[in-house]
Amino acid sequence: MANIIITGASSGIGFEAVLDLTANKENKVIALARSADKLRKLHEIASSLNHDGGTLYPAQFDIVFDNYPESLVPFIQSRFDKVDILINNAGALINKPFMETSLEDVSQMFQSNFLGHVQMIQHIVPLMKESGHIVNISSMGGFQGSSKFPGLSAYSASKGALAILTECLAEELKDKNIKVNCLALGSSQTEMFEAAFPGAQAGTLAFEMGKYIAEFAQNGHKYYNGKILPVANTTP
Repeated sequence: MANIIITGASSGIGFEAVLDLTANKENKVIALARSADKLRKLHEIASSLNHDGGTLYPAQFDIVFDNYPESLVPFIQSRFDKVDILINNAGALINKPFMETSLEDVSQMFQSNFLGHVQMIQHIVPLMKESGHIVNISSMGGFQGSSKFPGLSAYSASKGALAILTECLAEELKDKNIKVNCLALGSSQTEMFEAAFPGAQAGTLAFEMGKYIAEFAQNGHKYYNGKILPVANTTP
C-alpha cells in the first residue's frame, strides 16, 4: 500500500498515471490540479474503471499561487498519516522564438515547471516517511546532450533546472532515506506535445507513459537515487 500525491493530474500523462495508480486497491492517491471540472471527470472515470480499486482524493490546487500551510498540508494530513510517494508532474509550455520571448514568459515557465515543485517538495518532505520516493517529471528538452528545438528554450531551461534539483536533493535527503529521481520524458501524445510540435505524431501514447510513471514511482526507488533517466523512443 502507498499514500501517493501527484500534481498535474487533470490531463495527459498525469491523468493516465492516476488511473493506473488507483487500479491498485491498496493505494490512496491525492490528485492535484487547477481545474475542478477536469478533476471531477478524472474521479468519474477512475470510479467507473476501478470499482474495487484504490481511494482517490481529487483536490483543486495551484502549486504556484495557492496556500500550502493553510490549505494543502491540512488536507493531506486529514487523509494520510504519512506520504510515501510524491510525483511532481504539473507543468506548462510556451512555444515562442527566443528573441520574442519576454521575461514574463520565462518567469511563467520557471514558476510552473520549477518553483512550484520547489514549494511542493519543501512542504511534503516533512510529511514523508523513510524510504519515500520523489519523482520529478522533466523532459528530454531539459536533458543535457539531447536534441533541442526552436521555440522551446524557456520551457527546456526550466525542465533542465528541475533535473539538476533532483541530483541535489538526492544528496540532501539521504539522511532521511528519501529517494529522489527524475524522468526526462520524450514525445507522448498529449495536448502539451501537440502545442510544442503541431501536426507531429508522438512515439508513445499518453496512457502508456502514464502507466510507466506509475510503475516507476512505486518501484524505481529500489534501484535508483539521484538519477535523471531519459524515457524516449523518438525525437521529438
